[in-house]
Amino acid sequence: MTATTETAAPTGAVGSAHTRVEGRAKVTGAARYAGEIHFTDLAHGWLVLSTVARGRVRSVEDASVLAMPGVLTVLHHGNAPRVETDYVGMLGRPNPVLGIFQHDRVPFVGWPVALVAAETSEQAREAAEALVVRYDVEPHDVAFHSRRADAYTPDAHPMVTVETAKGDVEARLGASAVVVDEEYTTPEEHHHPMEPHAATARWDAGRLDVVDSNQGSTWVAGELAHLFSLDPASVRVRSEHVGGAFGSKGAGPHQVAAVMTATVLGRPVRVVLTRRQMFSLIGYRSPTAQRIRLGADADGRLRAFDHQSLNLTSAVHEFIESGAAMGRVMYDADAHHTLHRLVRLDVPTPSWMRAPGEAPGSFALESALDELAEKCGVDPIALRVRNEPLTGPVSGLPFSSRRVLDCFEEGARRFGWADRDPRPGVRREGRWLLGTGTAAATYPSGVGAATAAVTAEPDGTFTVRINAADIGTGARTAMVLVAADVLRVAPDRVRARIGDSDLGPAMIAGGSMGTRSWAWAVTLAAEELMKRLAPGGGVPPEGVTARSDTAEAVGTLAKKERHSFGAQFAEVAVDVTTGEVRVRRLLGVFAAGTIVNPLTARSQFIGGMTWGLSMALHEEAVRDHASGGHVGADLAGYHFATHADVPLIEADWVDDPVPDDPVGMKGIGEVGVVGVAAAIANAVWHATGVRHRHLPLRPDRILTAARGRC
Repeated sequence: MTATTETAAPTGAVGSAHTRVEGRAKVTGAARYAGEIHFTDLAHGWLVLSTVARGRVRSVEDASVLAMPGVLTVLHHGNAPRVETDYVGMLGRPNPVLGIFQHDRVPFVGWPVALVAAETSEQAREAAEALVVRYDVEPHDVAFHSRRADAYTPDAHPMVTVETAKGDVEARLGASAVVVDEEYTTPEEHHHPMEPHAATARWDAGRLDVVDSNQGSTWVAGELAHLFSLDPASVRVRSEHVGGAFGSKGAGPHQVAAVMTATVLGRPVRVVLTRRQMFSLIGYRSPTAQRIRLGADADGRLRAFDHQSLNLTSAVHEFIESGAAMGRVMYDADAHHTLHRLVRLDVPTPSWMRAPGEAPGSFALESALDELAEKCGVDPIALRVRNEPLTGPVSGLPFSSRRVLDCFEEGARRFGWADRDPRPGVRREGRWLLGTGTAAATYPSGVGAATAAVTAEPDGTFTVRINAADIGTGARTAMVLVAADVLRVAPDRVRARIGDSDLGPAMIAGGSMGTRSWAWAVTLAAEELMKRLAPGGGVPPEGVTARSDTAEAVGTLAKKERHSFGAQFAEVAVDVTTGEVRVRRLLGVFAAGTIVNPLTARSQFIGGMTWGLSMALHEEAVRDHASGGHVGADLAGYHFATHADVPLIEADWVDDPVPDDPVGMKGIGEVGVVGVAAAIANAVWHATGVRHRHLPLRPDRILTAARGRC
């Protein structure tokens, strides 16, 4: 039997609010996550991490552990399968932590030194905790600060521009009527998704099959193929449902450990990380020390701009937290300089964490802009209007669209900014001092190559196949809406299959590039399918499939500055007798191209803004200099915002058409974080008259500053 196709009117699915297509499965428990899927004859692996910050493994005393109930094997550097780490993968050279159990060196506290496999996870954990590992300990150094004499400028980096420069900054600063020259710091921060990292590996008819929780199955499959010297076609990675990621769920040592152990045992093996293990194995946001120097005319027009950012990296791998990048997009000056520097310490390698670079960088930059506005006697929004560039300040390229001033205008109207008394410390409500602040937000909106397939099924429905990753953003639903619009059918006639490397290569869910990249591929495949389906014609029993690959098109995309923008507004109440800071209102207005699904988009913006609030007031991982490890490496010791800390948050957007863009979409997953901490810090200044240049805004810092002002 064959079905017939009919031409229908466009549905307008894109731009209309839709609940998640997998929502019912998630709330009823029908959706299964990586650590929940059943496998016959499943064994469990438990990682053993180093307790010293630097040295060598002298011995792994596993004899007694191997005799414990249920224990199947103990892997370590003396007996583990060998892996290849000298390669360039999808995102560059691998973090050496992927090469677990290859040598006896220990570069930081929490480095994997062994794995215990057992019949149950309880047996594996008990045996892992009983395993004795002895070390030859060496002196370590984990102290990060801006005065490090060993800080250095890294060589050219494949993913980050290390330095940009034009004009004579020193001369322009010397000739400026107003100068801001300050240091701002942000602490080490961690991204712990609700779902811990979990991977199950098995060999199936000579093919490696991994069920994982990740941000890109193409990425992880490629890394595993390199590491284990496998034909890429012989590796399959599936990741259907992901309970949050935020940059942390790429290729990791738990996946490598699962594959190693499955190879040794010849049966499926699952490895799940604990919260404490996640503090050292999944990456984190590096602390930063940022010096910003701004020189301006008396009216606030920038003449000199210098933003230098220092972050730590590990002794074994370089990672740049690109905090100085935001100024390359936001503000121009006659002389303009940005620089990233590093210091190597005996710590785990930092990694991408939601809005990498722009999150800490915006705190420093947007705080400095507020200080400049104060010195010039200019309204902070008016200052930004005066310094709005027409083209990229560093690149000189045109913007695909830039409506940041529209965001400020709409946000100021809704927030009541015109009624603000600019004088600090004049509003009081009982014991509370009140203040308001604002800051700009931006984040790049890139695109990556992807393949997709769309099939017209005999029953009149359509199936979209693309190796996208839905990490909680609503990507699966977005692909359904995009396809429904092109196919001119209702969304309930479209199904989406995602999260499987067998579906073909596709961009990861990261860098605010996922939806834009996948939507382009789905659109092209759906358009091709429409060409093949004659109105009123039949669909054979096997269906009709059209495929797309955007690799060539991505390479020919016109060079422009492509970014999402926004304006953040905050109102705070500060009790200078207790040091308590309460955020009473947050408003974010964004310009992010076509909004595919307003329901999930608003959730993304609000989630990002909540993250920014938590960054401003709470989050700070502290390292013990004596041990080299964390103080309180768990979610009791690492503070973050709870429901009681989060006020009414409003998020909205302005129209932002993007001419000559293939899909008109921009990223929204990260721009919501950017600028929030600065807006809150600026509001605290407005409330108290005291500048705070170091995050988080802890009560002790508020009290110390208040006493210093008395």
